Amino acid sequence: MMAWLRGYCTVVTTLNRWLAGVVSVLVFVMVAVIAYEVVLRYFFNDPTVWALELSTLLLGPYFMLAGPYLLHVGGHVNVDILYNRLPPRVAALLDCLTFPIIIALAVIVVRESWPVAMDAYASGETSFSAWNPPIWPVKLLIPVTFALLLAQALAETIAAVERARSGGQKA
Repeated sequence: MMAWLRGYCTVVTTLNRWLAGVVSVLVFVMVAVIAYEVVLRYFFNDPTVWALELSTLLLGPYFMLAGPYLLHVGGHVNVDILYNRLPPRVAALLDCLTFPIIIALAVIVVRESWPVAMDAYASGETSFSAWNPPIWPVKLLIPVTFALLLAQALAETIAAVERARSGGQKA
């Protein structure tokens, strides 16, 4: 593999690994927010108007920003019982076919979600709930996350082509 392609794969995977690690902390924040709500609601009969909505708004970044790294580690849905029985070269060739489908899907989602995110930002869109937080950051996260997924799928395609060329051995 050419050095610049290997460098691209390393940079993209490192960025996505770092983002997945950062957003994994959001699980603890969500648990704390929900625990706070439960204590206030059931022990003090004083529920919040914001806790459930905040935990929902934190869930989006948590699972979306971890997605590109999960693609790298194979954490997404796969028919492992069949895939793991394939010869390494055949598995690599199958990856060469499936990762471009992910790339195409990511391109479509980025293209379609970017204007929606920009409209939400321009209008200062909020949730219209009692708490009424801005939701444009979550909407902006959709094209950003799918751009990261696209970059990771491209890196995985490059690695799969290299594995197919080398007889299925990881580089």
